[in-house]
Amino acid sequence: MRAIKGIFAASLLLGTLHAEIIDRIAVTVGDRVISEQQVLREIRIAAFLNRETANVSAATRRDAAERLVKQDLIRREMEETHYPLPEKSEADPLENQIIADYGGETPYMAALAAAGLDRRDVRDELWWQLTTLRFIDYRFRPAVHVPQSAIDAYYNQQLEKWKAQGQKNVPSLEDSRDSIEKILIEEQVDQALDHWLTEQRRLVNVRYRDEALR
Repeated sequence: MRAIKGIFAASLLLGTLHAEIIDRIAVTVGDRVISEQQVLREIRIAAFLNRETANVSAATRRDAAERLVKQDLIRREMEETHYPLPEKSEADPLENQIIADYGGETPYMAALAAAGLDRRDVRDELWWQLTTLRFIDYRFRPAVHVPQSAIDAYYNQQLEKWKAQGQKNVPSLEDSRDSIEKILIEEQVDQALDHWLTEQRRLVNVRYRDEALR
């Protein structure tokens, strides 16, 4: 699910002689703005969910900005098609699992504070991931069809690998059919999503501000 994984607010001035930009524009997507602080927040949340230290290098900023651009294109499509959004509470099981992984409420809240995040940041991110995955499934999966020939070809490729590895108890084609079909469907959905995002970028003017992404 490479394409899906590659997916997943303006400036203020101080009115003094030494006025400085507090939140610079990082990207414009049509008439919408992605700020530098949004990019940094995306980096912090991704690092927190992956149990990593936040890296704010230029390359990481650019990757985060690219993810936010894709998210904005998807959000536009949801708005234009009046896609029904799930309730915020539907992300609760995801948050509860993360809290359990951290060993409970107290260490979870401490980890959030150390990462410079609050609970709402993560809850909003989990809800958005859930919403996006459901929308992608709704938008692209109905057009996907996996022929039997593709399932057979995939199984035969796996069979050769299993034999080369000396694997015993090799599953039959019939036993593997459902899992193979799921893999191939996800690949086709990813390809459809990639193609759609490419087309959407041609319709919307996307401009990156290098000074905010260094």
